[in-house]
Formats: sequence, C-alpha cells, structure tokens
Amino acid sequence: MQFIVTAYDGADEKALERRLAAREEHLKSVENRFKSGEHLYGCALLDDEGRMIGSVMIVDYPSRVELDNWLKVEPYVVGNVWQRIDIKPAAVAPLFMELYK
Repeated sequence: MQFIVTAYDGADEKALERRLAAREEHLKSVENRFKSGEHLYGCALLDDEGRMIGSVMIVDYPSRVELDNWLKVEPYVVGNVWQRIDIKPAAVAPLFMELYK
C-alpha cells in the first residue's frame, strides 16, 4: 500500500540544528529502504529562502502498521526533527512504478 508522508520540522531556533544532526543517519536509512522498495521517492520541503523545513516521501508498505513501525525508528522522528506528520493513502501510477521493477 502506498502512502504520501508529509512531515514538517519544528519552527524553533534549534530545528535546523536537529535536522542536520540526524541527516546522515536519515539518508542512510532512506537509501536502505529505497533499495528494499519501501521508499519510492522523497524530497526536502524548502521555505522561500531555500532552507529545509520538512520532507515529502512516497512510500510503499504492506499496511499502515508497517509504515508506523518505520516511523518509530526513523531518525527524523527519533531526533525530534519532524514535529507534525500527515499521512495519506496514495496510488502511484503504474507508469512510475515501472522504475522499480
């Protein structure tokens, strides 16, 4: 089951510092989950000045339970980077899924 995960960083003065502290571990995790087919696409959300303020990811997990299990160990969640997370079920068009076969 595919989901769109939109996660927003905190707006406090330490938010970017927390993001940068967890970034390397987050990127390693994403790379591993991309290779396993769980994470299909991701990007940083930017403010008008180009600063990272959140993330958007399209993921593919068997169920919402497995997605929630990932979030329990996601470095940006553990590191208190993401303060608000919106999750919506989605369906990636078959044309785009051809990239993962």
